[in-house]
Amino acid sequence: MRLDAHELGTVLGIWAHPDDEAYLSGALMAASVDDGRRVVCVTATKGEAGFPDDDGRTADERRMLRVTECAASMEILGVAEHHWLGYSDGGCHLIDPAVPVAKLAALIDEIRPDTVLTFGPDGMTGHDDHMAVSRWATLAVRRTAATSTSDGTPHRTPPRLLYATKTQDWNERFGAHIALDAIMMVEGMTPPAVEPEQLAIWFRPDTALLDRKVRALRAQSSQVDPLYRALGDAAFHDLTAEEFFRDASFEDWR
Repeated sequence: MRLDAHELGTVLGIWAHPDDEAYLSGALMAASVDDGRRVVCVTATKGEAGFPDDDGRTADERRMLRVTECAASMEILGVAEHHWLGYSDGGCHLIDPAVPVAKLAALIDEIRPDTVLTFGPDGMTGHDDHMAVSRWATLAVRRTAATSTSDGTPHRTPPRLLYATKTQDWNERFGAHIALDAIMMVEGMTPPAVEPEQLAIWFRPDTALLDRKVRALRAQSSQVDPLYRALGDAAFHDLTAEEFFRDASFEDWR
């Protein structure tokens, strides 16, 4: 069943790097905030690896820059609750998942979200961090859905777990500007594509909300400006104007 983007209840987003949340769910988060809903974002790393090889800043300086940019982006979207898991960028797949899964399960116990947004098992681009975070989030949701909260209080209903995805039409439009293999982390992999009727959410914000999302993205300029310049303003708006999610299934992360 297709969800109304304005009826997601309390929203918890679980992502790998700063800017993941804005690209994939920025408009949804802002719309939920505007509707008076609680929105919480969790980011696993501070994105220190997301710079060119010749960048002269230290890892700590890169982390500080990305934290500052992310805070500015969140402020534009209206998201006031943000948690960092504090893991090293590029190393999430090397971590024993028991620890982050326990952290996320505790947050779910505390927040009691109605909707959890994260990557699918494909990680969108095949990025190891994205796929690890997808697994952690999925296991945490399943754990909290199967048990009572840590203080013994039963959940009213388990959160609905949604995975970010794309459509073939979107992939083709993006590919007309940027070669898809330039953004994929696994050779020969193509971005996920779901038939429109399989989407749980297909959100197309109005002009004002899209402009706000683009401003939030551009606040993370160290990451977004190269793509913005490559696409140009019109194409950048077009390609960030839709947000797609599918329901998680029992086949995911079995």
